[in-house]
Amino acid sequence: MNTQDNLDPIVLALVQNRLDHISRQMGWVMTRTARSPIFSQSHDFSCFISDPDGTLVSQADGIPIHTGGGGFAVRALLRDFAGDIDDGDVFILNDPYTAGGNHLPDWVIARPVFVVDQLVAFACNRAHQADIGGGAAGTYNSEAKEIFHEGIRLPVMKLAAKGETRQDIWRLLMINTRTAEALDGDLRAMIGSTKIGADRIAGLVEELGIELYRDYFEGILEHADRSFRRCVSDMADGDYLGEEAIDNDCFEPVDDAIRVRLGVQGDALAVDFTGTAPQVRGFKNSSVANTWSAVYMALASYFDPDLPRNEGTFRCVTITAPEGTIINAKPPAAMTMNTVFVAHEIVHAIWKALNKAVPERSCAGWAKAVHGTTSGRLGEESPFVMYHWNSAPGGGAVDGRDGFNQIGHLIALGGLVLPNVETYEQLYPVLFKRQEFRTDAAGPGAYRGGTGCDFEVEVKVAADYAFRGEGLYNPSCFGAAGGDAGMVGEMELSHSSGERENPPKYAVRHYDALTLRAASPGGGGWGQPKQRDPARVLRDVRDGVVSIEAAESVYGVILDGDGRSVDEDATAILRAG
Repeated sequence: MNTQDNLDPIVLALVQNRLDHISRQMGWVMTRTARSPIFSQSHDFSCFISDPDGTLVSQADGIPIHTGGGGFAVRALLRDFAGDIDDGDVFILNDPYTAGGNHLPDWVIARPVFVVDQLVAFACNRAHQADIGGGAAGTYNSEAKEIFHEGIRLPVMKLAAKGETRQDIWRLLMINTRTAEALDGDLRAMIGSTKIGADRIAGLVEELGIELYRDYFEGILEHADRSFRRCVSDMADGDYLGEEAIDNDCFEPVDDAIRVRLGVQGDALAVDFTGTAPQVRGFKNSSVANTWSAVYMALASYFDPDLPRNEGTFRCVTITAPEGTIINAKPPAAMTMNTVFVAHEIVHAIWKALNKAVPERSCAGWAKAVHGTTSGRLGEESPFVMYHWNSAPGGGAVDGRDGFNQIGHLIALGGLVLPNVETYEQLYPVLFKRQEFRTDAAGPGAYRGGTGCDFEVEVKVAADYAFRGEGLYNPSCFGAAGGDAGMVGEMELSHSSGERENPPKYAVRHYDALTLRAASPGGGGWGQPKQRDPARVLRDVRDGVVSIEAAESVYGVILDGDGRSVDEDATAILRAG
């Protein structure tokens, strides 16, 4: 008999909701107390909770690529500190090879939770630090060829022991960043968020009873397992293939791919990456934790939005990731880009396979990002690192909804917030000249893709640029159910000399003051374009995201002379022809 059968289902639901609410509370604390805008504005962090064995029971707040592999980090902690975990300890880690990390910039703070001297859970916060040293400011060294070029590596370490911060470790961290003042405040915010979470988890365990709480934790994992098994059971048995191109290794073009086979048998799902590209020279190789997280995210996002977000959901999933490939690289491969690319490609490959298995739920691809970072100094003592997230791309469409016109990375699924331009102008030496939706860039469809944006910013000082534009110059998404891909991304730098240049997808460069303009790519469309509701086409034309010419040539919709209404008779004739 399953544990869940012996538990009050109402209490079981309340326990899951309480745990999820605690995750969100940790996030609210982080947002309100962190020093860097990467956290306080853009929410590039995630909070999660595990049971005492390191199994995730809640990942309700944050960015999916951060949390799905969170259990790897906690289990590394339990492996390295077995018998040496005390109340008041705080652990820190980031290494993808030895500590269950996904990539080096994402530091995990993990706090054990004790009730009556018994370890009952871990409260965790994984957050992307603005700078961790390495060969380029801003954590993203686009020229890295091995992990030692990317910043400080942290095995699982005690940052605090029985409530006392280890100042030697703290000083080590502070001298390995270009933005020590910001890191100091951000780490304190992370630690504080886990303290709030730990206190509330302890309160929940005390209410449930130290003898029964594990039954309820296991009950919510079993419920998640049953929920996803039902999704798998609804698919026809068989093998479904998906493939997403890898067109560069961060240094030169390549012609390879992420290849996946989804094997469905009853209520079990096998995800097999045999045949995937070998690891590459550049910094977008994936760690095991990151790959598992990307797989979980791809599966969870495709099905019922009410699926529980814990590790129980994926008990019926087995993953084969051959060592030495881009999705399970051997050391010392560089990895900093992996949470975005190749995680994006992993998700796309799985979605393409699922589109064949469950065509009624098919979805179009999201465009890939074009934005990198700019770093420099405001005077001698004020270093800055600015992420150009405001040039984010468009999302993919699904049946019944257009793609988001502009949204953060696919791997965030909307959890990454685009920052306020006025705040950025106060924090950094920049002036925003343009940020508007593109015209005719969205992937056509009965439901069109997101438009992407036309973005222009003047950077007033000399600075270093870490380019990481996977979405530049080549198609980066796909249409579904007869829809088409969106337009490619473009970028141009205008120098004070009058010279203009198109930067490479990946590089680290130093420039004097300049103006950067980017056209981010549009997302994929869903369904036949000429089946789009003419009223929607008219709205798009009036909004400036579809031209009158494209309304006719792409969507088969003829508007009156000033584009203010649909000529229904002419449209019917055109579409019938």
